[in-house]
Amino acid sequence: MKLRKLFAALTALALTGCASTQGNIPSHVTTDSNATATSTEPLPGTIDTDDTPPTADTVEPELPVTVETEEQPDYAETLLAGMSTEEKAGQVVLARYPGFETAQEVISEFHPGGFTLFGADFRDSDPETLTQELAQLQEQSVIPLLLAVDEEGGTVVRASKYPQFRDEEFPAQSEVLASGGAQGVYSDAAEKSAFLRALGLNMNLAPVCDLPRSFSDYIADRAFGTDVDEVTEAVRNAVAGYCDNSFICTLKHFPGYGNNLDTHTGISLDSRPMSELQELDLRPFTAGMEQGAPVVMVSHNIVECVNADLPGSLSPEMYALVRSLGFDGVIMTDDLSMQAVGEYCGENKAAVTAFLAGADLLCSSDYENAASALAAAVNSGEISQERLDQSVLRILRMKIKYGVIPTEVG
Repeated sequence: MKLRKLFAALTALALTGCASTQGNIPSHVTTDSNATATSTEPLPGTIDTDDTPPTADTVEPELPVTVETEEQPDYAETLLAGMSTEEKAGQVVLARYPGFETAQEVISEFHPGGFTLFGADFRDSDPETLTQELAQLQEQSVIPLLLAVDEEGGTVVRASKYPQFRDEEFPAQSEVLASGGAQGVYSDAAEKSAFLRALGLNMNLAPVCDLPRSFSDYIADRAFGTDVDEVTEAVRNAVAGYCDNSFICTLKHFPGYGNNLDTHTGISLDSRPMSELQELDLRPFTAGMEQGAPVVMVSHNIVECVNADLPGSLSPEMYALVRSLGFDGVIMTDDLSMQAVGEYCGENKAAVTAFLAGADLLCSSDYENAASALAAAVNSGEISQERLDQSVLRILRMKIKYGVIPTEVG
């Protein structure tokens, strides 16, 4: 295979990600909840005079800014140059893990960017078996895989809920903050990084950055709390804990659920004005972006002040809003198999629609159809090769920075 030979031939690159840290909380992690969270200054890139969101026409999508070394973009671009359209289309799909044997077939046929593991994948396995299987899948994949999981803590724990993997479940985010403050949040993220990495995983779909309005709201038991100042600093400290340990984390669910309904079971209509989002919900996300989070996950909520007609994950205006905040990393969708999207346009159409809207990484249980639909859309001209390359480069550069793509091959 052309790409495999090219990948094996590339020399090692001197890349620096986030420096690994141990022990006490580093000086760059905030411990004063009033340090920045109480600022009344407008968020970077936000609209401060009315409730009109940025549009896809007013915010030009840009390739990621070069990070630590000059070699990194060259390496990613060299890999990109050796990829077929089908391999590129697969790279932007984060597929639901189908089990070890099927995953081997999926890698050979669809070349996915990675897999997301769920509870059953841990329930029916053990650390030694799972680690060996994931290592074999990485060996098989020409471009190493993102191997992701929702290990938020509390009600959403995919691995630590099973005693063969961990003696105790990771506690809820709100519990960590209440009991340990900034140090606790930072240490929790660092501990999750080490725990997941030891299993062969390299991406956590956390922290939850949503700001519920009350403890009875749908998202409340997964969030840090209801106080915007405390949540903002907690997100900043959590991202620091992941990044300082070179582990990919994800800010979710942009622009924040607030007091809205669960999109797993249907469409959720968010009628809050842009001024409220700017004052409250966007602040934790902006803090996480400023701290260096590499991924933002967009929700399926229909946010009327951004786009009254489309779920956020399908809305060009929603992705433009993310970019307007200065974020140049990977933007991913929530799972496109969720009912809120299925009711709207069906999952197959959703993959192409979300990508054209501005998504880089598509979270999908129907990975075969998603990858095939994307490749067909590129071949037909519906999606330009330039647009596809833009997202693939973002993903490759993130994989390089965080060591998913190793700096030595052969």
